[in-house]
Amino acid sequence: MSEALLYSFRRCPYAMRARLALRYSGVPVRIIEVSLKAKPAEMLALSPKGTVPVLSVEGRVIEESLEIMQWALAQHDPEDWLLQGDPAVLALIAENDQGFKYHLNRYKYAERYPEQPMEHYRAEGEVFLQKLEGLLAGRDCLLAEHVSLADVALAPFVRQFAHVDRAWFAGTPYRRLQAWLQRFLESPLFVEVMAKT
Repeated sequence: MSEALLYSFRRCPYAMRARLALRYSGVPVRIIEVSLKAKPAEMLALSPKGTVPVLSVEGRVIEESLEIMQWALAQHDPEDWLLQGDPAVLALIAENDQGFKYHLNRYKYAERYPEQPMEHYRAEGEVFLQKLEGLLAGRDCLLAEHVSLADVALAPFVRQFAHVDRAWFAGTPYRRLQAWLQRFLESPLFVEVMAKT
């Protein structure tokens, strides 16, 4: 396989999860860190929408983070992140990407959405946190006894939500979710993909 190119932005949760899957699957990839204020012409030529991540591999362009993750796991999935195709994996990711992310944006950038106070948007997002806390009852991971694609796809967004107001998150009753997030943040895989290039 020729070397893949990934246009990425270090702190973007979508780019994070793409990097995590590529690193886990062992796909050789060159990561190009993008300045969001000055996007490279080569990236825009591949993907005019101008958002990261963008993967260019063997003449193919993949512009969606989940699709990049699925492509990487199709190359190599040594620890069964796909849970043998269990539909619960993609269902939970869809809930994150379509519902939770909407509330996360409004919570994180509440000044842009003055229709409601910040606490309102946080409470809307909290419904999903409560669901995740319930999924972690009796095990360390969301859908199985080991890490799956769902854990890795969701963690960057839960991290972002937790970091809007760290003191608030630390004071919540979501003890299992806090521990799950901490394990993710301390995992060698996450530490490696977050190293500054």
